[in-house]
Amino acid sequence: MKTITEAQEAWRNAELHGDADALEHVLADDFRAVGPVGFVLDKAQWVERYRGGELRYERLALDDLEIRTHGDTAIAIARWTQQGAIGDRRVDGEFRVTQIFRRAGDDWRVEGVHLSPIAPPNRPGGPA
Repeated sequence: MKTITEAQEAWRNAELHGDADALEHVLADDFRAVGPVGFVLDKAQWVERYRGGELRYERLALDDLEIRTHGDTAIAIARWTQQGAIGDRRVDGEFRVTQIFRRAGDDWRVEGVHLSPIAPPNRPGGPA
C-alpha cells in the first residue's frame, strides 16, 4: 500500500469481504474507530466483528472523496454507502466517513475512522 488510495481500497475491500487478516494489516496498531451512533472501538474490537462473522456487507462504496496530506499524515473525507447486516439486523445506510492515515515506513495505515449519518435534505441539522 504505497499510496493512500491503495491503503483506502485495501481497507474497503477487507471490510466488504469480511477479511479480518487483511484488516489486521491495513489498520495501525493504535487504530480507533467512532461508529455512526457514537461507539468507540479499538483495532481488536473492530477486527473481531469480522472474525465472528456477525457483520457482513453485500455492498460498500466510497465516493465523493477528498484527501489532504500533511507530511506523514493524511485525512480523507468521503461518502460511505453500505448494504449489510449485523446478525439479523439490517445496517443499510449512507454515512460521511473521515479516515486518518499515517505513513509507516513505505506504507500507509488507517489510524482512525469516524462515521456520521448523512441527514436527509430539509431535516433539522441537515442540508437545505
